[in-house]
Amino acid sequence: MSLQQLASQIQDTFPVGLVKVVEWRGDLAVTVTRDRLHEVAQYLHDDPAMDFDYIVHVSSVDWPDDEERFEVVYEFYSIKKRQRIRLKTRVPESDCIVDSLTDLWKGADFMEREVYDMMGIRFRHHPDLRRILMPDDYTEGYPLRKDFPLRGKGWRDTFEFLDETAR
Repeated sequence: MSLQQLASQIQDTFPVGLVKVVEWRGDLAVTVTRDRLHEVAQYLHDDPAMDFDYIVHVSSVDWPDDEERFEVVYEFYSIKKRQRIRLKTRVPESDCIVDSLTDLWKGADFMEREVYDMMGIRFRHHPDLRRILMPDDYTEGYPLRKDFPLRGKGWRDTFEFLDETAR
């Protein structure tokens, strides 16, 4: 199935909730509303015509000037069909939560935790949503957000401590 056929099939199956479909340089990116994210993902996973059986990556993008500030990006691959697709959704900062896809792809577990830890996006129904990179007691914000200080929170204290120990 070509990327155009794949895009057409998704558009026909999900006329509601589909925001846009973009094909660029051999990649297909499908943006959906967050209330349809899990439904579209389940279709990509379960439907034999789709057969996206491997989760490649989960990431997020911070668009600080947009009303829906955060974009959650899933990348899937069909081993049998040798096709890749990117599934995206947007969420506002005021309600920063999307459905977890760990029930479909177990491999989403740690990747969703990383997005939560670094960007503060929560994943509804995640089996173990807790920090994975930062210390459990870290409460100073989310390091990959664009409004996070470049040198980190509390960096002056760290440098003052290093100056004192160097003497």
